Amino acid sequence: MNKIKTFPIVLGSQSPRRKELLSALDLDFKVLVKSIDESMPHDILPEDAAEFIALKKLQAFNTIAFNDKLIITADTVVVDSTGRVLGKPLTSNEAKSILKDLSGNVHLVYTGVAILFNNVIRSFTCKTEVVFNTLSDEEIDYYVYKYKPFDKAGSYGIQEWIGRIGVAHINGTYENVMGLPTSQLYKELIKIEKGL
Repeated sequence: MNKIKTFPIVLGSQSPRRKELLSALDLDFKVLVKSIDESMPHDILPEDAAEFIALKKLQAFNTIAFNDKLIITADTVVVDSTGRVLGKPLTSNEAKSILKDLSGNVHLVYTGVAILFNNVIRSFTCKTEVVFNTLSDEEIDYYVYKYKPFDKAGSYGIQEWIGRIGVAHINGTYENVMGLPTSQLYKELIKIEKGL
């Protein structure tokens, strides 16, 4: 990605996990976050929600000031076995309740990614299926107390303690569950570079 690396890259996300994952692609970038209204249409399908928000985040950068830059935004949603979208918990009790629902069940993680470059928008969604072991109340209490997962959709970070002891297996990419599907993002950036 030698040509891509010559352009200023902006990651429109405050997530430390996305910053870590994008850095792992050996790209230099700046983090710049713009606040947006993250509300969604009531009839949106759960599998479309993350990409919808990623595109909303991207639109905040669609101005003349960013014309010479490559902008990357992303959003992640967790969908439980009943099809319910799980957001970020507001309280410890809410986090514990969500984790009890995920315990012993399968859930889906969707990350939507949007890219703006040369006035062209590209976007995609990546899906990973996560199978959780049955968690005890003590394990859930310990995790929520120590790790305070209030900035994480679904109330957990797979890269943290609970991922090490609670995830039985996944079908899809680990990085997607962390919040940025690097393999698919890399492929999109290569497509952009070929068009230069």
